[in-house]
Amino acid sequence: MTKQAAGPRTGPGPAPGQVTRPVKRRSAYPYALYLPAAVVYLVIFLVPTVMAFYFSLTRWTLFDSTFVGLDNFRDFLSEQNLRIGFANTLIYAVLTSGLKVVLGLLLGVLLTSRLRLRGFLRSVVFFPVLVSTVAVGITFSVLLKPDTGLVNQALALVGIDGGDWLGDANTALLSVALVDVWKGVGLATVIYIAGIMSIPQEYYQAVMVDGGGAWHRFRHITLPLSWPATYSVIILSFIGGLRSFDLIWTMTRGGPGFTSDTIASIIYKQYQAGFFGLSTAGNVILFIVVTVIAVPLNYYLGKRQVAA
Repeated sequence: MTKQAAGPRTGPGPAPGQVTRPVKRRSAYPYALYLPAAVVYLVIFLVPTVMAFYFSLTRWTLFDSTFVGLDNFRDFLSEQNLRIGFANTLIYAVLTSGLKVVLGLLLGVLLTSRLRLRGFLRSVVFFPVLVSTVAVGITFSVLLKPDTGLVNQALALVGIDGGDWLGDANTALLSVALVDVWKGVGLATVIYIAGIMSIPQEYYQAVMVDGGGAWHRFRHITLPLSWPATYSVIILSFIGGLRSFDLIWTMTRGGPGFTSDTIASIIYKQYQAGFFGLSTAGNVILFIVVTVIAVPLNYYLGKRQVAA
């Protein structure tokens, strides 16, 4: 008697001899942990952003608002000193971020070397980051005074006649930018220290075996492999430079004249004058400018990071 071959399985059940596993239902518990952060993000960022876009289309006070369409944007873009503010904002962002990258990298290399006081020096470099920006601005405003400032008195000891650093249109923005670098380079240094210390020591040993010196180790190992740290410093410092306000306002208030004005200081002056809708439109424009610059920059640097 011949045994018939089993036909193809047509039913939805398991095949003979197949062990079935119970289907695990995804628990909602892990997703519930996102809820506090989502609420904070909604209240702190999304709601104010949507409200800002709405109020930028109105003339508003604390008690009422009148819809005016795009008039605020047209009036803000017609400001006579806005062109200077745009140029100053870009110069300030490029200068401060570039110097933080260069100085942060050099200090990171120095403070990861075999120095006896490297722990103390790390604290000294990072200390300005902990100080209030307003306090830093007030302090350097006193130090940079043309007659009684400590900077000009120190320069006079070596025969250099210091100028009016914050009162001269040619040096005001540069002076504030250098103070910004002094205050922020500590954070860049810490990021570079973390990036350099994560590089395996075997790479450096291989270069030493091949007869390479300190420059070869820096050029072929430290510089390319610390690119993730460079990427972070560029993004953070460049966006911070585009949005910078407090240090500029504390030290120069956009002066002399409008020569050190940035977009943020122009917006604040509109707030001071009571043009709330106009200044809100300026905030929206600044948001768009930062986004238009930062998103492509982040994409480009991210591609380089992956390639590296």
